[in-house]
Amino acid sequence: MIRNPVLPGFNPDPSILRVGTDYYIATSTFEWYPGVRLHHSTDLVHWRPLGGVLTERRLLDLTGAGDSCGVWAPDLSYVDGEFHLLYADVASFASGYWDPQNYLVTASDLAGPWSDPVVLHGRGFDAALFHDEDGTTWMLSMTADWRPGRDRFAGIQIQQYDREARRLVGTERVIFHGTTVGVTEGPHLYQKDGWYYLVTAEGGTSWTHQVTVARSRSLFGPYEVDPAGPMLTSHGRPELELQKAGHGSLVSTPDGRWYLAHLTARPYTPLGRCVLGRETAIQAVQWPEGEWPRIEGGVPAVTVPVPGEAEPAEDPTEDRDDFTGPVLGPEWSTLRRPATADWVDLTSRPSYLRIQGGQSPVGRQRPSLVARRVTAQQCELTAHMRFEPANYRQLAGVTAYYNTRNWHFAYVTADDDGRPVLEVMSSDNGRRAMHDACRVELPEAGEITLRVTFDGPRVTFAYQPAGAAHWIGLPAELDATILSDEYAATLVDGEPEGWGFTGAFVGLWVQDLGAEGGYADFDWASYRSW
Repeated sequence: MIRNPVLPGFNPDPSILRVGTDYYIATSTFEWYPGVRLHHSTDLVHWRPLGGVLTERRLLDLTGAGDSCGVWAPDLSYVDGEFHLLYADVASFASGYWDPQNYLVTASDLAGPWSDPVVLHGRGFDAALFHDEDGTTWMLSMTADWRPGRDRFAGIQIQQYDREARRLVGTERVIFHGTTVGVTEGPHLYQKDGWYYLVTAEGGTSWTHQVTVARSRSLFGPYEVDPAGPMLTSHGRPELELQKAGHGSLVSTPDGRWYLAHLTARPYTPLGRCVLGRETAIQAVQWPEGEWPRIEGGVPAVTVPVPGEAEPAEDPTEDRDDFTGPVLGPEWSTLRRPATADWVDLTSRPSYLRIQGGQSPVGRQRPSLVARRVTAQQCELTAHMRFEPANYRQLAGVTAYYNTRNWHFAYVTADDDGRPVLEVMSSDNGRRAMHDACRVELPEAGEITLRVTFDGPRVTFAYQPAGAAHWIGLPAELDATILSDEYAATLVDGEPEGWGFTGAFVGLWVQDLGAEGGYADFDWASYRSW
């Protein structure tokens, strides 16, 4: 069985694609590098991370990107032996403006090299390509309307894209204004049985989210909405394990079965906070010839029959990284800047990850945070660190992180007399607080092992002194739920509610606030969930 979510933790806005017998999913990454995360499967059950596509500033520059800005809703397609990746770099939101700039890169292999980005329009986000049977290619997106009093989501537009000239041609047209549910976005087009089927997301990316299907005999419409209502939603069903179901894309198997990859979330309490962020799930679709695509009950299922034979699932095991490779593994992400050798150093000290210290928690140009997604309510990250802080401006340790305003951080630094200390600090909606009971004077600088644990709504820290075999817990139970989309929501009178769009991370964080050359060496790091 497919067990949802197939991509747990922060993996939203899935674009699913099959090439031969291989399936790929591309997901949003927002302010994190590498931009646009990819996963691969051969059976729709087991998914292997491939890392990200946009690994360098040539392809994506997130310098100064705001929280939950950056890469929104990528679209991955394949035509004539070439992969096409369409993505928006969104600069603003929750203010009536988005400033979305759309780009397209291409490659004959997902491992690259990828072309220089083609700069496309900035009229809206959630862009996707549709490759018609007649050989033409079309770019769809939602239409953003900045004008006060107007519908911010002003319909789905389409314009032809000339693949040879690598530019948009012809006029733009709005082909669908959506239903009364509103917030119409995330368009994908499919051609089947003489119909054009338009799949969109509606209702906003929270509890009222849904997948809407409309169809037309003509590419430009008019599009008739499925009279049975949304193809998928969890709205009005707070008892369901999978909430926020919406923003889907379709894929067919080699034997003609259909599946929908879609966004979902798992709140800790009914309609409560979703610390794990928005995740990816897959549903079976019934699509008889000439009929509408339907999902049983129109609600997301946790288990779904597979299209064929699948390999037995492996028991979850500890995922340990000894940093022996030339680059970071595919589970790791970096904040607002790519993992270049000037600050993510895997060669100066073999079998160590050396992180050169960066800016403060509010710095948006040169932060030094290497992190991975929280994928379960119970999980932990453990890391062995070597660090000799020169002063109080140098800090290194482990963090439970959501964005610049919401995080918990256990770190080693130097006191005023130069002696090393272990401290814990939190930021709650931008309000910093020291947890004085957790302060520990260390006998000497050097080696220490640190652990951050998520246990449902609690975050705790522990440490192991050099040479010790036992763990010492730090006496603070911190609120994990501030590391959630809901808690990070931005409210502006007269504007749609601006949710946070990412999810919780655990990571290795090094700060050098005086830009004095401070760094920390990590011998290994392990992540496990249960």
